[in-house]
Amino acid sequence: MSAADIEGRWDHIDYLLRRESEFAAPGFEVDTAEEPSTKHFLTEDARILVIGAGGLGCEILKDLALSGFKNIDVIDMDTIDVSNLNRQFLFRKKDVGRPKAEVAAEFINTRVPGAKVQAHYKAIQDMPLEFYQDFNLIIAGLDSVKARRWINSTLVSLVERDDDGNWDADTIIPLIDGGTEAFKGQARVILPRITSCFECSLELFPADPLNFQMCTLANTPRQPEHCIEYITLMVWPDERKGEKLDKDNPDHMMWIFNKASERANTFGIKGVTLKLTQGVVKRIIPAIAATNAIIAAACVNEVFKIATRSANYLDNYMMYNGTESVYTNTFAFEKKAQCPVCGSESITWTIAGEKTLQQLIEELLAETRFQLSAPSISVGSESKKRNLYMRNPRVLEEQLRPNLDKPLKDLIQSGDVLFITDPNLPSAAIELNVKFTA
Repeated sequence: MSAADIEGRWDHIDYLLRRESEFAAPGFEVDTAEEPSTKHFLTEDARILVIGAGGLGCEILKDLALSGFKNIDVIDMDTIDVSNLNRQFLFRKKDVGRPKAEVAAEFINTRVPGAKVQAHYKAIQDMPLEFYQDFNLIIAGLDSVKARRWINSTLVSLVERDDDGNWDADTIIPLIDGGTEAFKGQARVILPRITSCFECSLELFPADPLNFQMCTLANTPRQPEHCIEYITLMVWPDERKGEKLDKDNPDHMMWIFNKASERANTFGIKGVTLKLTQGVVKRIIPAIAATNAIIAAACVNEVFKIATRSANYLDNYMMYNGTESVYTNTFAFEKKAQCPVCGSESITWTIAGEKTLQQLIEELLAETRFQLSAPSISVGSESKKRNLYMRNPRVLEEQLRPNLDKPLKDLIQSGDVLFITDPNLPSAAIELNVKFTA
């Protein structure tokens, strides 16, 4: 008998799946020793994707494997840094510099007999849509709001309607989203098109404090972060053409630090340090191992409940706060009718017709509901649109750039619908019903 088939290994799962329970979700079917169909789905058929192999991701992978899930994929674009070793327990000093996803997969496959974890050393945006359609559930342990918005928008776009015009349950891929920051954390269950999506409550997340206007970075830097971001976004691509910035490479970080220090001195700005440079470039969020463990356990419990229907899943948000004593709370986020990803209503935007297109873009960038990074704008209908300003391709951007200085009243009419696209919303567009003030 192989280690993967040790008798009694999954008794704790059988205990849950082989008995009736008033707490079970609708559709739960009790397993028997002769026909353990739910357990078979859990251990043999279910495919789970873990996004992120950092502090939260390591805990999630461990919990999934020890809960009976065998077919697990993990995707992460980062490599291991020595600073990860205090909490990302699947890694050792010898692994520094290697891809997190690959090392994490190797560790789980070696430590948990029968586990079949596949690694993908890529950005989530680099995978085709068909890749995500292969999974029964997706669990995200990301520290980036931008990446969470991307996977949320992508999964919503994959949902199709059936012949009766209803959302087809077979195309819905549940997303379990986890996040931590120091002593705080949250777990959330998102059923695309059914429950509220991540974008519905985006305003609860503060805008990226390092998302600065390019004109500020280039012309009027005032903070050390401005200098670091300018070197990262502008100087590196210009002076080191064709070389990808490796955020875990000490030589690259030192180069950014030295260049940022020179720029800071030019503008009389103090405070550029190597530690701050790493924090700005890597967008480092403070993490505590125990908080990661708590939130990962909550997320995997939801995966288990959805996969087996042995209990009702979270509806739909749980927060944890250990800053002062211990506090948890659960509540249901409601769907937002004007959500740009899953909503069905356009947003009314009132603005003076004398304002320029550039001023409209600046207002949109400042709007916490949207948290845009590089918006493009078109006007018209879904079937027939006219571009007002497009970020890419470069030729089109240059062609449309003069529109930025034109008054809106010369470009559109009051009542027109603008379509706002942005890299943060890969499969959605914000519909803006523009009304000119009198």
